[in-house]
Amino acid sequence: MSVRTQTSEQPAETVHRAGFACFVGRPNAGKSTLTNALVGQKVAITSNRPQTTRHTVRGIVHRPEAQLILVDTPGLHKPRTLLGERLNDVVRTTWAEVDVIGFCLPADQKIGPGDRFIAKELAGIKKTPKVAIVTKTDLVDPKALAEQLIAIDQLGKELGIEWAEIVPVSAIGSKQVDLLADLLIPLLPEGPALYPEGDLTDEPEQVMVAELIREAALEGVRDELPHSIAVVVEEMLPREDRPADRPLLDIHANVYIERPSQKGIIIGPKGKRLKEVGIKSRKHIEALLGTPVFLDLHVKVAKDWQRDPKQLRKLGF
Repeated sequence: MSVRTQTSEQPAETVHRAGFACFVGRPNAGKSTLTNALVGQKVAITSNRPQTTRHTVRGIVHRPEAQLILVDTPGLHKPRTLLGERLNDVVRTTWAEVDVIGFCLPADQKIGPGDRFIAKELAGIKKTPKVAIVTKTDLVDPKALAEQLIAIDQLGKELGIEWAEIVPVSAIGSKQVDLLADLLIPLLPEGPALYPEGDLTDEPEQVMVAELIREAALEGVRDELPHSIAVVVEEMLPREDRPADRPLLDIHANVYIERPSQKGIIIGPKGKRLKEVGIKSRKHIEALLGTPVFLDLHVKVAKDWQRDPKQLRKLGF
């Protein structure tokens, strides 16, 4: 079993490599946090609630000798709704198209049925190299980490998966994050950069703004809400009649929930909660877009949208 830690020097390579890597894992395995740590900026929404990533957010890591494009997929899970099935389809399509797959397994949780479910699917993908990434290593002691590394090595042997690498990382403390990039890059095909220098994601700004609003709306709400929230940015327009040195961007967005009873949870007493969502997300949106923003938020009911194909299409799934 080869477990990588940051010691040995990597041999210098003169060829340029560029390609796609995707992180897979059950919900809440630390995939989005890892994407953000590698890119060095917030491109994927993170939340301590499972199933928060819905779009394939690509983060782009630029190196002089390589360009690593990270595809962040939803967590693969046993679906209970039409939305769940669509999310799983997104994952499988993504796996078929990338150059390397990173399987994220949290250090603080024993390998469970969800991990095995994904590992079995991975075993069926023969050609693509697979790297096992042990996330959240800051949460465990060295003994527990060693046990997890052995368990992952064993899981690979059981299912006939040959791990290209097994890498422990902590995105929070940026531990071994650079090493992970160093190990993923040699697994990419040779070729020129696929995106301009300086691009961090190819996600449309409107989608990223919607995701930041949804992340703020998810914080601190009761367990029944995460899957029920969708955000659609209706328009983003520069405010007219503003002096050039004082621009303002007007953003009008709707937060959709499934039932009228959920409206009160999102809005809060006297609108306090929705106001907090606006303040919090506006700060992130301004940092993302580099301009002052006026954010106009409305909460609407789209009845049982997760099970209704027409509503799913309208909300961008």
